[in-house]
Amino acid sequence: MSTLRFTPDLKLAAPLAFGLSLALNFAPAWAEDAPANKAPAFKAHVLTKAETDSWLSKPDQVLLIDVRRPDELQAKGQFPVYFSIQLKDLEKNWAYIPKDRTLITVSNHAGRAGRAADFLADHGYKVAGATGVENYEAEGGQLLKLAPPPAKKPE
Repeated sequence: MSTLRFTPDLKLAAPLAFGLSLALNFAPAWAEDAPANKAPAFKAHVLTKAETDSWLSKPDQVLLIDVRRPDELQAKGQFPVYFSIQLKDLEKNWAYIPKDRTLITVSNHAGRAGRAADFLADHGYKVAGATGVENYEAEGGQLLKLAPPPAKKPE
């Protein structure tokens, strides 16, 4: 009776093991949990509609910092009054933000707003939290929706 023996080729084993470890450590995006199941990448409190409305009723005490791009403001809507500074520009311009008011940071779903809130809190600002306009609207909140200016007719 003959015995079949397997002798691994170490030249092939290392790349296969490396590839398997990559496959196990980097699952494709579709295999990940839904974003709602993930812990946020920030420490700031995400405000509910009721909390946001409570702060909006105190305009002398609060300042909204909207960190979205201008096209997002137009497409998704905005609060009646806000300071607009994109997240990418916050670090070089944070000194222009007044420290005498409580801040609420704003983005579409509070992700960028949460990171902005953390940054501002780390720099000594009083931050109530972050809010997302789409979350706010889904809870029944009303936003301003401005139409784009009419296109100019060619002369």
